[in-house]
Amino acid sequence: MHRRRRGPIILLVGLLLAVVAACGGGGDEGGAQAADKVEVFSWWDGPGEKEGLEALIAYFKRDNPTTEFINAAVAGGAGGNARTVLSSRLAAGDPPDSYQTHLGLEQTADIQAGKVEDLTAMYQQNGWRDKFPASILEAGTIGGKIYSVPLTIHRSNVLWFNPRTVKSAGITKPPTTWSQFLTVAAKLKAKNVIPLSIGPSWTQKHLLENVLLGELGPEKYTGLWNGKTSWRGADVRAAVTMFDKVLAMSDVDSVGGDWQSALDKMITGDAAYTVMGDWADAYLGRAKSLKFKVDYDAVVSPGTSGVFNFLSDTFTLPKGAPHRAAAEKWLAACASLEGQEALAVKKGSLPARIDTDKSKYHDYLATALAAWQDPATVVVGSMTHGVVVDTAQSAEVDTALAAFEEKGDAGALVEALASIFE
Repeated sequence: MHRRRRGPIILLVGLLLAVVAACGGGGDEGGAQAADKVEVFSWWDGPGEKEGLEALIAYFKRDNPTTEFINAAVAGGAGGNARTVLSSRLAAGDPPDSYQTHLGLEQTADIQAGKVEDLTAMYQQNGWRDKFPASILEAGTIGGKIYSVPLTIHRSNVLWFNPRTVKSAGITKPPTTWSQFLTVAAKLKAKNVIPLSIGPSWTQKHLLENVLLGELGPEKYTGLWNGKTSWRGADVRAAVTMFDKVLAMSDVDSVGGDWQSALDKMITGDAAYTVMGDWADAYLGRAKSLKFKVDYDAVVSPGTSGVFNFLSDTFTLPKGAPHRAAAEKWLAACASLEGQEALAVKKGSLPARIDTDKSKYHDYLATALAAWQDPATVVVGSMTHGVVVDTAQSAEVDTALAAFEEKGDAGALVEALASIFE
């Protein structure tokens, strides 16, 4: 249909060597417990994310003033860069005291490799089971055990837009289907406005999952991951073809930077829309000090009314954590209501706990919380962010999308995805 230049690929060799060298010898000297400190590894290093982490760290330090906190964050949206560095450290027997991962099947490889500890006893001792929704506990239970503490709830299926830009193009309502988006996109292109800003490869995967969700509906979308929906069916082929058409209305041929860069184009009016998780709210509303409903706005991505495509950030206790006692204190802070709320309002997330104070959430976050807590909302799991797809499958999807970017062959993409999941 058309050809695309692959977006820039970030090579992490230098960073990987530097981090491993700096963090080497993480064990305690002579086998004894070292000084009171905790090293926490995450990917919350960019604007719109680090502010939330800093708020959580401040809460942790308040309750643990003698514990030295080592922030080992590695930049890169969705954690791809961080996981590359982390994998090398775990393989070298040099784990941090706790590391970030996504709730769900993303955790299975480390569990099967014996890299993380079972936290089921901590849940029982601290009464945590009563503090999280049953759906979150179910998604986080693998082989009958729980291996991480869920800290956030994020929504993947959000369409962000610049109200002034769309109004100036004569667009009065956001598109509610992807077919409507294509019609709107033609109007925007005629005004020399990029219809959809996009970022690096993981954001394109993020877009793919939400086009699939919008075109197929929640039941068939879920069936893609549990085997009940055939990837080779006519409906799925049509959905992938729609993804191809939507991507053709983006700036995929000239992407640069991470997810924040895609939002920057929307802010300036160079682009009208972007599909991104609701961590975008923290970047727009806090890091950029923009006003919701005036400088930016958000609706669910086309075709997903009444559906919440969720993901959750969690933290683990690695096997051989050098400072186990401090790591357990960190996990307790992550599980606490005050810790989750401190992070949420700064990061643009919802707490994973069920007992949060609704009055703390305003503007976009208030709408997200209402949707999350509405019993009529249909909840599905994100593919891009590890709920329904493990790390090996996710890497194969990346490879399939890279080939698609080169050749623009939607049929070949369908066959590649079918070979992964069927």
